[in-house]
Amino acid sequence: MKKAALLFILILIASCSKPEPNLTVTGTIKGLKKGTLYLQQLQDTLLVVKDSVIYNGEETYTLTSDLEAPEMLYLTLDKNAGDDIPRIAFFAVPGTIEINTTLKRFEFDAKISGSPLQEKLEEYNYNKSKLNDLNLDLIKAKFDAQKSGDSAQIEKANQDSDNLLKRKYLYAINFAMNNKNSEIAPYIALAEIYNANVKYLDTIYNALPKEIANSKYGLELDKFIKKRKEEDNK
Repeated sequence: MKKAALLFILILIASCSKPEPNLTVTGTIKGLKKGTLYLQQLQDTLLVVKDSVIYNGEETYTLTSDLEAPEMLYLTLDKNAGDDIPRIAFFAVPGTIEINTTLKRFEFDAKISGSPLQEKLEEYNYNKSKLNDLNLDLIKAKFDAQKSGDSAQIEKANQDSDNLLKRKYLYAINFAMNNKNSEIAPYIALAEIYNANVKYLDTIYNALPKEIANSKYGLELDKFIKKRKEEDNK
């Protein structure tokens, strides 16, 4: 009896210590008949499964997790069809997030709702894509200049590329500063301009309010800046 009572107490303690899910990810995948969906979190350099569900043509899927703070998570589809494992990255926040997509274009057709931070990230990526289109034009111009051997055009193409790179950095810095009250700011600094002059990272970090500086990516940005400064001083 004593052993049974002790076992019951241990089970009760374990169940009480397990965090309750505060994030629900749900949605539809048009065209998918069978596969496994994973909700994953990046820990160090590894993707760790937070939840999974076997998909057998149901109308919707549902995944849950306990989210300590807003962060990037990943919806991964394993179709049991070779090495092609498509993955959707999204900025998760506590609550319900809906991700609707298709099997054919799993990543590209994804429509994500329920996360204000995801909306901010999509705004950033939309404007960034315009700069990337300009970069493709510059790559073509540089190739044509090198092919023709026109030194003046080559120099101009190189200068235009340098100027565009500066515009990309400036856009990322301004976006982070304009959204300093959001967790998107330190994330952009870490993901987009980590190799910029450390003074720009410092500027972004020092502008963050306390609650954002103490968020997951705020703390990671602080740690990264300190590491960069140590490396620069060697």
